[in-house]
Amino acid sequence: MDEMIEEIFSSLHEDLEKAYLHQQNEYLVIRAGRANPHILDKVMVEYYGVPTPIVQMGTVTVSEARILNINIWDASQIKNVEKAISQADIGITPTDDGKTIRLVFPQLTEERRREIVKNVKKLCEETKVAMRNARRDALEMLKDLKKDSSISEDEYATYEKNVQKEIDKYTANADALADEKEKEVMTV
Repeated sequence: MDEMIEEIFSSLHEDLEKAYLHQQNEYLVIRAGRANPHILDKVMVEYYGVPTPIVQMGTVTVSEARILNINIWDASQIKNVEKAISQADIGITPTDDGKTIRLVFPQLTEERRREIVKNVKKLCEETKVAMRNARRDALEMLKDLKKDSSISEDEYATYEKNVQKEIDKYTANADALADEKEKEVMTV
């Protein structure tokens, strides 16, 4: 019996961790007016017939606060990389000098910052919805055990409180992450 309870809590913890990590990874890609190499994480370049991330094709460095330099090892691929960045719709137009691709991050307007903050909050809410779904699933499994008389009413109440404690901890972390990102975006 303890194995089943342990499995339920393990599954809950895994689902909560996945939701939180997804939120973290999405926030890495959100642009806050400063050069951020993670903005290129999802950009794929057709490299000899294989979709390849830019970081596997060259070096991505932050040369100044708002300038990202991309040095591609295979010079014949510079145009392909530039095209992939343009098509990725990241809001920045790449320029190249034949050897290096530069991404100059424009200064964000107040309106654009507020728009980004809205997206940050929306993503946080989506994360919390995923966490609540994980809670619902865990509680349903516990209810089934209670219905089968595998656990008592008191044990169910205790497990239910433990599930809620876990959810509260993770939603607080998600909110803190969102607040941190919001502060970063609104800082001029």
